Amino acid sequence: MITILHKYKQPLLYGLSLAALLFVLHILEYRLLIINHSFEVYITCIAVVFTALGIWLSLQLVKPKVEIQVQTVEVEKYVYIIEKAAANDEQVNETERAKMGLSNRETEVLQLMADGLSNQEIANQLFVSLNTVKTHSAKLFEKMDVKRRTQAIEKANRLKII
Repeated sequence: MITILHKYKQPLLYGLSLAALLFVLHILEYRLLIINHSFEVYITCIAVVFTALGIWLSLQLVKPKVEIQVQTVEVEKYVYIIEKAAANDEQVNETERAKMGLSNRETEVLQLMADGLSNQEIANQLFVSLNTVKTHSAKLFEKMDVKRRTQAIEKANRLKII
């Protein structure tokens, strides 16, 4: 590295002095531009400031005013309890239901499945979402160790859960 500097010492100094001279000339040209055209530069700066201020002010004045109205609605919820009369006064087998770990809601869903209702109809009747009914059905199938609604209904009738 040092040998390269010694070898090209003069061209490097010549290049650096030309760059410094060019820099000084640009500074002088810039100063001359500012001095000769100072009025135009000041007017341009003021025009830019007032243009920005005008744009900001127009955006503030044109911005739509949004009013949020809150309305309270009372909804009455009716819950219908469906009782199915057991044939020949047979009792629901609570011990078998407890052994499987079925909740009351899962038993309701199972009963409505046995009545032939679709998932959407079950959701409407129990006032829950469709996804909730699907979740109850999946847990029900898992606990009863079945894969389809028909199998679940058949097993529930056999065990007298519904």
